[in-house]
Amino acid sequence: MDSRKLNIALTAAAALMLVAGCSRTDNEPGPGGVTVSEAKALDDAAEMLESRDNLPADTTATERAKANK
Repeated sequence: MDSRKLNIALTAAAALMLVAGCSRTDNEPGPGGVTVSEAKALDDAAEMLESRDNLPADTTATERAKANK
């Protein structure tokens, strides 16, 4: 009986190790060929751009600097 329990425990441990090795890492390409970390960086950049005040396209750099203060 002890041998059978040991066999089951070893089989379960091996299965868990195999499943754990299948997890996705940050540098694996996902949908569209973009890695998880690159997608997060793009999301952060888009959020930053969207949070800016929308100034007209013909605004000069000096006017933009004044508006950001």
